[in-house]
Amino acid sequence: MAETKVGKVTHYYNHLGVGIVDLTDELANGDMIKIVGHGREFTQTVSSMQLEHQEVQKAKKKQVIGLKVDQKVKEDDVVYKVTS
Repeated sequence: MAETKVGKVTHYYNHLGVGIVDLTDELANGDMIKIVGHGREFTQTVSSMQLEHQEVQKAKKKQVIGLKVDQKVKEDDVVYKVTS
């Protein structure tokens, strides 16, 4: 499986389970991602993204999105897109 860096977490809203991600590549609902940092990592499928509080199906490079995450993330965690 190939991994491509697509962004970095800049903030995490614990009460929402949402990480704010500064994208360096595009990302879409249904993509498999891996989040790595602070001695831990996990994979999940992208199920919900928001851009300026509006639900989006796809986000582009250089956009800052809110990403629903399955586990807690921290600032500077790296987000990779996993492809087979």
